[in-house]
Amino acid sequence: MHASPQVLRVTMGDRVLAISGPGDITRQQTDAIVNAANSSLLGGGGVDGAIHRAGGPAILEACRQIVERIGRLPAGQAVATPAGRLPARYVIHTVGPFWSGGQQGEAETLAGCHRESIRIADELQLTSIAIPAISTGAYRYPVDQASQVAITSAAEALQKAAHVREVRFVLFDSETFTQYAHAARALAANLSLKVD
Repeated sequence: MHASPQVLRVTMGDRVLAISGPGDITRQQTDAIVNAANSSLLGGGGVDGAIHRAGGPAILEACRQIVERIGRLPAGQAVATPAGRLPARYVIHTVGPFWSGGQQGEAETLAGCHRESIRIADELQLTSIAIPAISTGAYRYPVDQASQVAITSAAEALQKAAHVREVRFVLFDSETFTQYAHAARALAANLSLKVD
């Protein structure tokens, strides 16, 4: 049985960084959701598989067209496709780093995933984006470290955005929610921001 969803919000002026979970990113009614994709963009397990299943074949077809143009998507980069049958308008696909002990540039690559996803949402003039816990599943990035990188890089990108007003982390389980909420509270304390 799943725990009741929790939400923590960090207010950054007219912008909000929200942490929610346990939750299903495929049900989010944000302008865009982020897919923790693999570099082939052709679907996979975890969040990637769930998004492709829920969104239908239009997402895979759009991904195939991108792959024909650019080849494999490098880690830390992002591209957008229509969202198919999902409530969101767009899916922003990003490839997170595999955890290799933390000395292979994983933190910078993971930060790039968040910055690039929010930048693309901003270019599309979207106001809200939902993001999963990128790289913390099959790619084995430790959640306590990933949460700090994700929250910090997302907050920085949100502050620079012209259109995006809400970044919502949608986390699959209570343990991941707890780690991301801890990172968000630490960020809020460091920057004297309101948390509710």
